[in-house]
Amino acid sequence: MSLPIEDYALISDCFTGALVGNDGSIDWVCLPRYDSRSMFGALLGTEDHGRWLVAPADAEASSTRSYEKDTMILVTRWVTAEGEVEVVDLMPMDDHRADIIRRVRGVSGTVRMRQDLRIRFGYATAIPWVRQDKTEKPHALIAVAGPDAIVVRGAQLHATNHAHEGEFTVHAGETVDLTLTWFPSHRDAPPALDVEHSIQHSREWWTTWASGCEHDGPYRDEVVRSLLLLRALSHLETGGIVAAATTSLPEAYGGERNWDYRYVWLRDASLTIAVLLAHGYDDYVDHWRDWLLRAIAGDPGDVQIMYGLAGERDLDERIIDSLPGYQGAHPVRIGNDASNQFQADVIGEVMLALDRGRREGNAETRFSWALQRALMNYLEQHWREPDHGIWEIRDKPQHFVHSRALVWAAFDCAVRAVEEYGLEGPAERWKRERDAIRADIEANGWDPHRGTYVQHFGTTEVDASLLQLAQVGYIDYDDPRMLGTVKALETDLLRDGLLLRYRTESGVDGLPPGEHPFLACSFWLVEQYALSGRRDDAVRMMDRLLGLANDVGMLSEEYDVEGRSHAGNTPQALTHLTLVRAADAIGGLPL
Repeated sequence: MSLPIEDYALISDCFTGALVGNDGSIDWVCLPRYDSRSMFGALLGTEDHGRWLVAPADAEASSTRSYEKDTMILVTRWVTAEGEVEVVDLMPMDDHRADIIRRVRGVSGTVRMRQDLRIRFGYATAIPWVRQDKTEKPHALIAVAGPDAIVVRGAQLHATNHAHEGEFTVHAGETVDLTLTWFPSHRDAPPALDVEHSIQHSREWWTTWASGCEHDGPYRDEVVRSLLLLRALSHLETGGIVAAATTSLPEAYGGERNWDYRYVWLRDASLTIAVLLAHGYDDYVDHWRDWLLRAIAGDPGDVQIMYGLAGERDLDERIIDSLPGYQGAHPVRIGNDASNQFQADVIGEVMLALDRGRREGNAETRFSWALQRALMNYLEQHWREPDHGIWEIRDKPQHFVHSRALVWAAFDCAVRAVEEYGLEGPAERWKRERDAIRADIEANGWDPHRGTYVQHFGTTEVDASLLQLAQVGYIDYDDPRMLGTVKALETDLLRDGLLLRYRTESGVDGLPPGEHPFLACSFWLVEQYALSGRRDDAVRMMDRLLGLANDVGMLSEEYDVEGRSHAGNTPQALTHLTLVRAADAIGGLPL
């Protein structure tokens, strides 16, 4: 059975990532991209669905771990009765290969280590043909199945019941290097890595990147770690940013809320870009804008809310039976049918991110502004239609207030682009649309009896996404209407001090009720508190939320308060970017 979600740490080469358990087992990796088929799938099953364990043979060994300073290099220190070792796990940067390095270093005494390697390509549908390459020193093992192949180099392994096992001894001062490299099966195995060079280069790459962070406020360590995780979830070449490294980690055990997050949501990617821009990473807007141009190319009417890492459109959702699910939580989904939904708010987030880029000095190209004008033309024709909203409800579309407010923000950005930056466009027409949207929200999305904005037209339910109304400039944080909305959210959605997205009991999403507090919503509330004069409340909630992170600073999508465990896909980009915004708000930094 897989470990609790919070017991995993991410290593990444900014193409894909692997989840390493605190037991020394890599239980999830998809190579060569985040959205490739899994090779190690024990996270969604058992060790027989694929893993790579490197740990002391002593079952009583204990471990502690941390990232090496401001990097994505994971160091696990093991203590046994006979000695201590460190295992350094990383995916090398900038080598344009798909490699994993596991360096074992003797610290003191003598430690007997064991390996357990179970290769299961294609979401555990293919047990590979494996051969030993006796021409290589050290030992090399090559595994092939269909289009996939890997070469594993290092200590000797021997076959046992569709697994490969082995033991080796490490003395104080000794180093044993283990490497795994994926390659297309029709090609020859790549040459062995220069492990020392790869580690040093990766250390310098991550440290240099982190040193560019501009943050003079509180919670600097947590902000930098969150930015590192956001960078790790970004594809180094295409510019796409996945929402999380995993699929089908359950939001609620025993339910159906198991989704595939290994894709690029326009919303999450736009919000990530805005956060990176706010912290000095100005070059990212151009890279991401180029990705956007490629992904959306064509008729704006065909725009999707999400794409593959290179802009792929075909993300049809299916349920697979080859992986039984995280601790038995079924179904396991591959793909995501939300890609076919109309979510009006995503264009607002795109426009806000590009507006932020203009403010930071990023010049528009002829094509990028043409794209934005096309998106605005599309919104003019469709903003009055109901949509599926930020939470991707799978029941009938509604007139969501959050979506309307983000559409308002899109027109506001477009008007500003013309009036303040001299770009060409029908500013007066866009102003009329912007004013019509506000009138619509105030007439149909406001509950005068409770003094709150509502989730969608025709309901008295509230929704945590309403906290974004102030974030996008629709209303001031301390406006009485915003404060009334906050009061309603606190009354209806606070559970054990954390905020739910909405009341699933209302049936708005067409799914069985029940889920845990959504961490991004609580970080939104921290931001709201900080910028409306409730700083003490903001700090109190922020400290509580940061205390929910695991030992290496990672947070998933939700938190099970009763079970004191993470829930949902991990690490979650939206959680970490809202963490950064919350820290900035408490520190009085510009958002």
